[in-house]
Amino acid sequence: MNDAVIVDAVRTPFGKRDGSLRDTHPQDLAAKPLEVLEERAGFDPEVIEDVIYGCVTPIDEQGLNIGRIAPLVAGWGDGVPGVQLNRMCGSGQQAVNFAATNVMAGQHDVLVAGGVEHMTRVPLGSDGADGVDGEGAVTDTYFEHVDELTHQGEGAERIAEEYGFDRAELDELAVDSQRRWGEAWAEGRYDDQIVPVETELDGEGESRSDSENRTGSEATRETTVVEQDEHPRPETDLETLSNLPLSFREEGNGVHHPGNSSGIVDGSSALLIASEAAAEEHGWEPMARIVATEVVGVDPVTMLTGPIPATEGVLEKTDLELEDIDLFEVNEAFASVVAAWLEETGVSWEQVNVNGGAIAHGHPLGATGAALLTKLAHELERTGQQRALSTMCIGFGQGIATIIERV
Repeated sequence: MNDAVIVDAVRTPFGKRDGSLRDTHPQDLAAKPLEVLEERAGFDPEVIEDVIYGCVTPIDEQGLNIGRIAPLVAGWGDGVPGVQLNRMCGSGQQAVNFAATNVMAGQHDVLVAGGVEHMTRVPLGSDGADGVDGEGAVTDTYFEHVDELTHQGEGAERIAEEYGFDRAELDELAVDSQRRWGEAWAEGRYDDQIVPVETELDGEGESRSDSENRTGSEATRETTVVEQDEHPRPETDLETLSNLPLSFREEGNGVHHPGNSSGIVDGSSALLIASEAAAEEHGWEPMARIVATEVVGVDPVTMLTGPIPATEGVLEKTDLELEDIDLFEVNEAFASVVAAWLEETGVSWEQVNVNGGAIAHGHPLGATGAALLTKLAHELERTGQQRALSTMCIGFGQGIATIIERV
């Protein structure tokens, strides 16, 4: 079996909803990491055998196979194919896993994998018949096999109930995530992985919907360069979070609110994946090797416990133990998801999401999984540590995991 290596890994800044990336077309956002990978690795786009991109809401401006359109927008010519996939929140990580397994199987030598999600321009749930919470989104036959249709927020609340997590301890995790992002940003840990995006905004300080209601002569356009994640609030404290209203349940009956749940943001990410032989041929120095991948199914009602068996499964494939892993990324879709994973695995929180997670920088659905692996590859390189594991919960009850090691 061939080894699959990560040659380089980048992402855009994550723009807050209706923030500085609001007028950047999703296709342009998807193309940006491709352009940067080409510039940094110095390859001819013709060497790229496929582009695999995750996108959770592949309709409207994110439709028409954005995985194929992105390399065209990046100027890679008509000879580079591309495909879009949807494994919901695990889409970006699945794109990387598929690229790696293609290389391992000897079917391809050089691919780009990542994802994109513009949650301002294509809102979450736009592809459901009645949105993600509506029963019209699934067939009646679904309920012959599954008791009920829940949304992810309710799944997170049920996990908190099952494990007995209270709001205060989940808020502590959220505050720590924000603090860690702030420290990482101040120390320059994101400098090599976040690439600036130049964009033109319609109407200074206006939302996209406001500016679209103005005529072309009335609307002002301002060029700006987005260099930093916009969602983090590193000054967040427990008192601030304690005053936020709950998002999914009434007060006294729930624990999750905007401050301990992932942020709704816009962004894209991509990794250059190659065989060791191809990397040597092109003179690339790999950052990490992809060791193993895993995907599992779990209860679709609670739905968000997938990281626990996914972690167990990917370790079993490698004969590794948790003690053999130095760093972990557990996607902070909701604080209770991470807290449950910590309780089940016994891993120290000090090894997890060390540069802040999705509660801080946000969760641009289709891009997040690739962004988490990007964080891990760069952190292994920065610290000299050996192995890292990324895992994510996924809607409708799935989990995904990937182990990488520094080379």
